[in-house]
Amino acid sequence: MSQESSVQTIRCDNCGSHAERHYLLNSEFIQTDCPKCDHRRTICSRTGKVLEDNAIGIYAHR
Repeated sequence: MSQESSVQTIRCDNCGSHAERHYLLNSEFIQTDCPKCDHRRTICSRTGKVLEDNAIGIYAHR
């Protein structure tokens, strides 16, 4: 991560494993990353709006 941030360990919303929530300094973004399932969520701390929500490690059943 290129910006400085404050980091909090949380449970992933997607798989329940340990994930990291990054509160990006000088930004309104909060980014959550899970190394287990590759889930990444970016939200606006001011509005709560989800800006990005990807779970690359989860495959759709067809």
